[in-house]
Amino acid sequence: MNQKTLIITLGALAVAINVIAGTVIGSLKIPFLFLDTVGTIFIAAIFGPFWGALVGILTNLVLGVTKSYTSIPFALVNAFVGLIVGFIAVKRGFNFFNSIISGIILGIVCPVVGTVIAVGLFGGLTGGIQDIAVLWLKNTGSSVFASAFLPRLFDNLIDKILSAVLIYYVIKSIPQSLLKRPDFKLRNKGASHEAK
Repeated sequence: MNQKTLIITLGALAVAINVIAGTVIGSLKIPFLFLDTVGTIFIAAIFGPFWGALVGILTNLVLGVTKSYTSIPFALVNAFVGLIVGFIAVKRGFNFFNSIISGIILGIVCPVVGTVIAVGLFGGLTGGIQDIAVLWLKNTGSSVFASAFLPRLFDNLIDKILSAVLIYYVIKSIPQSLLKRPDFKLRNKGASHEAK
């Protein structure tokens, strides 16, 4: 299997994982978790920002067809996940420390972008469990943006940090030969040291 075939195969699998994990967690209504970007983080950490962003966008297009059309505009959020993790992985490697840093950055950037989309297109309400907190905050006198942003910030910080750390451990457990990335180990020296 050549490099491009490997990326496309793993990318398709990553989209499926995003869709399935996001749908299952969403239906179980587990608080503070989405897990709908774990596949995006995985691909971005290994193959870089372009492929990560592509997986993110395709995930939300699939969710727009299988779940709700409201998922489609949020493809931009998932694309940011791929870009941020991909750039960090390329520049700094994706070791344990950088997975946490990635999660924190995602936990702030994603709700900012998501809130702009939610407020601009849907008045802050998107039909999710967060709407309860959004309505409560609006009723207490908070602005529409603050009401939509604060619940997303808290949820995203927990979800994105957990997702990034989970993917770090997944990648660490995969033999380097299977990834077929001769430069991956060098770019992730922190991960290889911690694995010892």
